[in-house]
Amino acid sequence: MNRTILAAIALLTASTPAHAETLYVRAGRLVDPETGTVQAARLLRVENGRVAANTADGPVPAGAKLVDWSAYTVLPGLIDMHVHLADTLQTNNPAEPLLHSPMEIAYIGARNARATLMAGFTSVHDVGSFRAYADVELRNAINRGDVIGPRVSAVGAYVTVPGGGGEVTGFSPDVKVPDDMRAGVVADAADTVRKVNTLFQFGADSIKLIATGAVLAQGTEPGQQELSPEEMRAAVEVAKSRGSWVTAHAHGADGIKAAINAGVKAIEHASLIDDEGIALAKAKGVWLDMDIYNGDYIAEVGRKEGWPADMLRKNDETTDAQRQGFRKAVKAGARIAYATDAGVFPHGLNARQFKYMVRYGMTPMQAIQSATTSAAALLGWNKDVGALSPGHYADMVAVGADPLADVAALEHIDHVMKGGEVVR
Repeated sequence: MNRTILAAIALLTASTPAHAETLYVRAGRLVDPETGTVQAARLLRVENGRVAANTADGPVPAGAKLVDWSAYTVLPGLIDMHVHLADTLQTNNPAEPLLHSPMEIAYIGARNARATLMAGFTSVHDVGSFRAYADVELRNAINRGDVIGPRVSAVGAYVTVPGGGGEVTGFSPDVKVPDDMRAGVVADAADTVRKVNTLFQFGADSIKLIATGAVLAQGTEPGQQELSPEEMRAAVEVAKSRGSWVTAHAHGADGIKAAINAGVKAIEHASLIDDEGIALAKAKGVWLDMDIYNGDYIAEVGRKEGWPADMLRKNDETTDAQRQGFRKAVKAGARIAYATDAGVFPHGLNARQFKYMVRYGMTPMQAIQSATTSAAALLGWNKDVGALSPGHYADMVAVGADPLADVAALEHIDHVMKGGEVVR
């Protein structure tokens, strides 16, 4: 049984309520990202945690359970394709991850998961924690019902070169980094095969490569390619053999193109993407996950809190370039999914990026689609999440203001439902 089938089974068993209750949801307005339309006065029938019917509003059976959101605009639950739930927030100490035990990280992850769900993000792609498998165990705890949180697709650990953008850096050279913080460090293509197979063995859903240096890792440069084409192809081939896929952290133009040509499904950040890279991504159907809000947070909070000067310098060098690349990618019709890098900034503020996406070229509907149907397609979960047509999970949010008039309304979610259960 391949990994895609196993993931689908896990998603099903983890997301179905323990009871087989039928309920109805009355929506004053319903945003349908599948058709790109807004429908007035809808009634959704929910059975076993999934949408069984989506019709014009009407009467409900006597005694039926009704969630009355007739005063709200209702949307599918939102999806963030780039979060770091099971880790500490970024601070002015580059070695911050070394100050927290695995046990503490577990509690931090539980808190972050809850904040994310309450903000209306009912599914996420967790693209890594410094403590290997912390994201996997958080996913499992959510699936068991031990922790309140979104549906999680986890990568297990960063696949990175020694001292690269996926390593903890910025401390004395005699400090011994714990082994679980180096689970994805690879020496060559053969080592990549071994490490990626191990990540899958211990529960990773997909793989995250660190193809270039990072803004927030000292001693690395965003424009510099780190993983070789051979190492990246090796990871992609292992993932494909297991029915899975690979995404690549890549800021620099050359690293972006190398990762695309190696067969990755998505590029994270894409800060310094050039016209050739945009055309290549479009031609190969590769998704761009561009965190275009994040730079403002780093610039403001990083300077206020005294983050290292090289981090602030790299952020300044990439922020505007990334936004102009985003604008070009939108205009070119490249595939773009909603991805924020939450964990650099506080979890629960994920929706702050919507207005940036509109500011840099998307319509409000396109921005909403990036966080629903598009993100679901990238995850491979589009039959289950990202929409509210029959068969999808009853993951939905309700907001009092009109997000099509002002997409920033999504920063203030009033109600959240996951799998037919109202959690907010």
